[in-house]
Amino acid sequence: MNHDITIIGAGPVGLSLARAFADLGLRVAVVDRQSADELADPPFDGREIALNHASIRLMRELGLQQHIPPTDFSPINAAQIMNGAALPHMRIGSELAGHTQLGVLVPNHQIRKAAWLAMREAMDTTGRITLHTGTQATVLRPHLQQTALQLADGSELTCALLIAADSRFSETRRALGIDTDLHDFGKSMLVCRMQHEADNERAAWQWFGQEQTLALLPIAPHISSAVITLTGENAQRLAALPEPDFNQEIASRYDHRLGDMRLISSRHIYPLVTTWARRFVGTRFALAGDAAVGMHPVTAHGFNLGLASVERLRDMVRIAQRQGCDPGDAALLARYQRLHRHGAWPLYACTRAIVALYTDDAPRARWLRQTALSIGQRLPPLRRAIAAALIDDGPVDVPLWKRAQSGFTPPKVHQQPLSA
Repeated sequence: MNHDITIIGAGPVGLSLARAFADLGLRVAVVDRQSADELADPPFDGREIALNHASIRLMRELGLQQHIPPTDFSPINAAQIMNGAALPHMRIGSELAGHTQLGVLVPNHQIRKAAWLAMREAMDTTGRITLHTGTQATVLRPHLQQTALQLADGSELTCALLIAADSRFSETRRALGIDTDLHDFGKSMLVCRMQHEADNERAAWQWFGQEQTLALLPIAPHISSAVITLTGENAQRLAALPEPDFNQEIASRYDHRLGDMRLISSRHIYPLVTTWARRFVGTRFALAGDAAVGMHPVTAHGFNLGLASVERLRDMVRIAQRQGCDPGDAALLARYQRLHRHGAWPLYACTRAIVALYTDDAPRARWLRQTALSIGQRLPPLRRAIAAALIDDGPVDVPLWKRAQSGFTPPKVHQQPLSA
């Protein structure tokens, strides 16, 4: 069966790509090993996704936003970075960039469900999307004219462009022979929702402590997502505690700053691994989402970067249509790789540097990071630049110098909430 584009992986990035390409009039095949029922109704998995302004814009354009209940948009008004209990902390408020919100939190399972519904809308209205669920590609044959796939269910597909969007552990990427830098931190994240006495003031915390990293993501004034990074053994021990003991230990780990805390969700553990593919493209194929770059969650930009790959690929296909090329044109794929690497590398490298510094428990490292926070708190231009980077309300490929300039430019005031 011939298609213009085949996408392997029906996560939010893969489904968003399918919607984007169908809207452009292309024939799209989507392949995923999960069943259609599993994709249509994903369960709560503990993860809360921080969305910047650019991501919300793209989700609105692709029809995802309308399928997320308004009550599931939780505004983030500020970010606070802490080095243990030491003072000072660095606070990044949305007002520094002229906004009322830095971004919003949306449960991961709601984003997955919204992406499925948006894709199904395009499938029903355009008839240009074909689903192959409950199966996987067993043979991939990229050629100069087209890429051929054979699926485990016996189907055979051909396409002008193959896109791998099947996670940071992408089997498709491996089958295509793409070298990948993988870093396993030897740690795991425990995530769950907690109710607490004190008001979180809609601030997200990133707290680097001794032998642990804590994050707090504001869901409601007295409900937050707790994200605790520990060695795998300690994460398993914490997750297995009886609920009363778990509540006490979580409150203690957060230094009782929010008063008593009570578990109100299931607990989930995820390994902490980052990936960087050495190539994002090849002969009639491209990598998107985590298959290209799997980010450390400390800067909360993983899914935002995945949606940036969606926008860049969509823009590439638009150029192909204007120029009379097919979606697998080598020059246009090279353009996508250049833009996505240039857009992703500074964030990826900066995140790795932050993690290296702020998870080192040596006395010199503790002094360096406390000094960095102290200087940062005293430099409004730096905090404005960080706020602008977190908000990211410009086009997907703003020049780096222009982003840096935002710290020295008085902000324009924007009042519309992101979920509107």
